[in-house]
Amino acid sequence: MNEIKISSDFRGVAYIEQNDKVLCKNNSGFADLANQIPNTFETRFACASMSKTFVAVGILQLIERGELQFEDTLGKLLTIDLKDIDPDVTVRQLLTHTSGVPDYFDETVMDDYEALWKDYPNYRIRHNEDMLPLFIDKPMMYPRGERFQYNNTGFVLLGMIIEAVTGMDFDIFLQESIFDVCGMKSTGYFAFDRLPARCANSYIKCEDPDGYRTNIYSVGAKGTGDGGAFVTVGDLMCFWKGLLNHTLLSEEMVDAMFSKQSGDGNDPEEGYYGYGVWIIDNPSGKDYVYMQGCDDGVSAISEYNPNNGMISVLLSNFGDNVWEKMRGIRNACY
Repeated sequence: MNEIKISSDFRGVAYIEQNDKVLCKNNSGFADLANQIPNTFETRFACASMSKTFVAVGILQLIERGELQFEDTLGKLLTIDLKDIDPDVTVRQLLTHTSGVPDYFDETVMDDYEALWKDYPNYRIRHNEDMLPLFIDKPMMYPRGERFQYNNTGFVLLGMIIEAVTGMDFDIFLQESIFDVCGMKSTGYFAFDRLPARCANSYIKCEDPDGYRTNIYSVGAKGTGDGGAFVTVGDLMCFWKGLLNHTLLSEEMVDAMFSKQSGDGNDPEEGYYGYGVWIIDNPSGKDYVYMQGCDDGVSAISEYNPNNGMISVLLSNFGDNVWEKMRGIRNACY
């Protein structure tokens, strides 16, 4: 297969590999716009909800170790006052976005993530429990198990479940059980006021003469179970290979993770969900599997095509349309 080109309007990094052969390696734009520091393949990019996949793998690891079960419930696992949240919501329902728990950011009716912080400052968000005031007093969205609806709160609760079961902060558990195991040396959940080297700023288009501002007032000060990790291209490749080589999970569990667990198929790209990953139906072969994330100034997608061994990674710190680029890759290579 010939080398794949990414259009010059993309700012971030793009990397595509097929059976260890590099088909695309493209970096553009600036990690630090004011100081003209370019994005490179060593740059750490915020990946927003792509991080849900890490949390899902952590939960599946605990299940394989016998420390947790798919049918364990919120009422059994958490000691917090759930108020109107159904205590019989299961781990499986949280993993598959079928729980009905109140979503602090319901993406079906909300599109301004910054608006969350008008009454509750984003600098307060440094742990999963810091998210509780955003949803704990709300009613269930629908009866548990009734349907699929993407839900951020569900993965905050999964982060809290990891902490309850292991006695560790969820990000420390993921570091030890996933990142360290796979050799993901640059990945982590970093606080905005203590960022390590090589972290890209994420930029939002604005109307002032300079044109862009960073997103430091738009997202939580540190990632929680629903998103917020920083990643590099190389680390994402290590993560995929850790799954595909069954270093992180058994073959049986990876197969389940990559299988349709919920969704109705109405949307060709977001019609199905596995455990922590999106599934694109492929009637002529094995389904495509991807993880994605989007925040103000952040866009990320990484996809595995089991039919030809391709792994694609697109990370942008300017919120560029990684989904459009990925569609082009599918059309050209699948």
